[in-house]
Amino acid sequence: MKILYGVQGTGNGHTTRARIMAKAFADVGAQVDWVFSGREREKFFDMEAFGDYQSYRGLTFATQSGKVLYVKTALTSNVVQLYKDIKKVNVEGYDFIINDFEPVSAWAAKRAGKKVIGISHQNAFFYDIPKEDSNIAVDWFMRNFAPVTQPIGLHWHHFNQPILPPLVETAHYENISTPKHYLVYLPFAGLDDIVPQLREFPEYDFFIYQPVPHAYDEGHIHVRPFSREGFQVDLHRCEGVICSAGFELPSEAIHLGKKILVQPVAGQMEQKSNALALEKLGYGFAARKFDVETLKQWLPLKAPAGPRHFPLRLPSRGAAMPDFVLRGVRELDRTRRRRALATGSILIGLAVFVA
Repeated sequence: MKILYGVQGTGNGHTTRARIMAKAFADVGAQVDWVFSGREREKFFDMEAFGDYQSYRGLTFATQSGKVLYVKTALTSNVVQLYKDIKKVNVEGYDFIINDFEPVSAWAAKRAGKKVIGISHQNAFFYDIPKEDSNIAVDWFMRNFAPVTQPIGLHWHHFNQPILPPLVETAHYENISTPKHYLVYLPFAGLDDIVPQLREFPEYDFFIYQPVPHAYDEGHIHVRPFSREGFQVDLHRCEGVICSAGFELPSEAIHLGKKILVQPVAGQMEQKSNALALEKLGYGFAARKFDVETLKQWLPLKAPAGPRHFPLRLPSRGAAMPDFVLRGVRELDRTRRRRALATGSILIGLAVFVA
């Protein structure tokens, strides 16, 4: 089985999910060609699982101090280069094309008239789920940023919709809760936006992950460079997590039973909606402003009693996905391509309950 898999490279959540899928597909002997976009190639790390992957500039938001800068985003988007990159991606000869909100390979497939299975959190927004600041323009953007034929959405709850749970990586680290140790990951903010507030709480230890060249400590402030291994160690031993309102890290934190405080990126509908859903489900708390008063109220709160499980979870955290694709290949062999794609999310749901 040969698969082309496109992954959004902005942030690390999509890449984390891709690592889970890479292992699962390797276990079933599938050949996967990976396409990443959204950041410079040298800024990716721990990419061994993806072999000789392709990387492109793609499209991404310009941000500053935790806010989306729409004018700067428009001015810095190189549409000509995007078109050239789309033309470079070869989408021929694949049994399946899968996409995790990655625009270059998605538009290359659309341009070539190929069908694409979309597996992403963003696809959950096609359904009736908690949303904040959604409108016609945002809905259009979500559907056309990385267009797919069969969208499969992931979320922390199904909300009575055909939505699947998040994929959470199996880890070998011991999950403990070290009192007053906190992991801090706010990728759209700089150290100057984070550290002054945290200095006001010297009785707590904060492990902050930022794009710095090396680790250093200043009393209870521990700044760390990006590292998958180091990040996972700190995640598994901390009491709580302070992060943006993305999807993958809160999913891991919920699964591990960590206390969660999220700050949604200003002007970003998806993150605002995630913060809303997190609070509605009782999985965490949202900070409208990352300030001392918010931290003063949240830090003393009790951590959860233990790991929490999603209402619907994939067996083996991803094993059902390649199983679904293998079933799809058999459908292709029977010349039922259209039906296989149309019933994709149903087959995955059946795999969850049958396994």
